[in-house]
Amino acid sequence: MDLSEIEVRDAVDADCLPDLMNLFASAWWAAGRSASDLNRMLETSDLVFGLVHRPSGRLVGFARVLTDDVYLAVVLDVVVAPAWRGFDLGAMLLDAIVGHPRLAAVRSVELVCQPELMPFYRRWGFTEQIGRSRLMRRTSDPLLSDTQP
Repeated sequence: MDLSEIEVRDAVDADCLPDLMNLFASAWWAAGRSASDLNRMLETSDLVFGLVHRPSGRLVGFARVLTDDVYLAVVLDVVVAPAWRGFDLGAMLLDAIVGHPRLAAVRSVELVCQPELMPFYRRWGFTEQIGRSRLMRRTSDPLLSDTQP
């Protein structure tokens, strides 16, 4: 894998929608998302990051951030295509996120991940030491209401 063939983009165009749907279909927490919902998500997310394999034009990684630009940013939907995992594409996404100028002054950048991914995110200073705070959720999504792998 030649990482120089991967381009980090700050937008995901409509022509990448089939690839984005495939990326989400590969993630237990995002399987079943519809094209219309993904279009709306792309339009309303504050920051969007895509990894495109230049030779093929395929979207092979994605992440997004919701932020108020001052106090809080929440990293969401970090996903890399299964065939491309293990080549540091996730690291490329996180580097782009934490290095984004719009997030430079944000006091707290947060994310939710599975326990096995905690060592990965620690590389960028994320910690589970968050004081007495606990994640709470109100959801109608059954994928997010039960313990998943």
